[in-house]
Amino acid sequence: MGFNNTDGPLKSIDNNSVNYLIQNLKEYTDKIEQCLKKELSNYSWSCFYEPMTYIIDGGKRIRPLILNLAYESTGNGHEDPLPAAVAIELLHTESIIHDDIIDQEISRRNRLAFHVKYGYNTSVLTADFVFGIILDIASRYSDPLVVKELSSSSLRMCEGEFREMKIHNGNCRINWDEYISIISQKTASLFQTTAKIGAIIGGGGRNEINAFSNYGLNLGIAYQLQDDILDWGEEGKILNAFEEKSSEEDLLIRLNKTSRNYAERAKNDIEFLKNSESKKYLLELADFTVERQN
Repeated sequence: MGFNNTDGPLKSIDNNSVNYLIQNLKEYTDKIEQCLKKELSNYSWSCFYEPMTYIIDGGKRIRPLILNLAYESTGNGHEDPLPAAVAIELLHTESIIHDDIIDQEISRRNRLAFHVKYGYNTSVLTADFVFGIILDIASRYSDPLVVKELSSSSLRMCEGEFREMKIHNGNCRINWDEYISIISQKTASLFQTTAKIGAIIGGGGRNEINAFSNYGLNLGIAYQLQDDILDWGEEGKILNAFEEKSSEEDLLIRLNKTSRNYAERAKNDIEFLKNSESKKYLLELADFTVERQN
């Protein structure tokens, strides 16, 4: 996949291309894993240590990857982006704990959901403990925008989750614009914050920070749309609340088309940046987002 070809429709990437991308990003994910484990090891004394090691196991680490790549793409930073990447992954982890409780999920990543294994009380307290770690990490950065962006994302994620919960509880019907608005808050806001923080720590100018903010938002919307395609038909999913009287096939086609459109927007958002390996990977991640099968 060439990183200059963003004018046409998204390319379909085959398994070899996916494996190539994952292998080339392994250096990043290995460093993220090491930093994540090192950060949690600071709390090995805590009763929450073992539950935290359980909940962080697995996952694609897409969000911290984006932060590191955005940081490198700006290229003017002097602070280590890895702790911020860990904070982003922990915020995602905290949201998983809450989501699974609210959605009454039994499993996650082919294992028992956290609240099933540890109980509701421990789940709530663990999520609170994790948020304390996030605040500690954010306090280490010189730019107050880091903690401000993390706070903003957390607020928007809660708003999105609450809106979705009301739909499920009240048997409400929603239209397409409301659906996009909810996933923009619940899922895409963290992608947006991720890319934006990477550019901030990377010393990016206003145009670069705005570009990465837009990239993250559009990529996050595309990512959730693809998730909903993969989860099609599962009980309790927000798609079941659509008021439109489209056939399932027509709705799936629209989801697929819209997901690809948002991924294309994400690619266009950062097209003006100077060419680099990091930019290349960010563009390829947009393709991967809508082609992945899990």
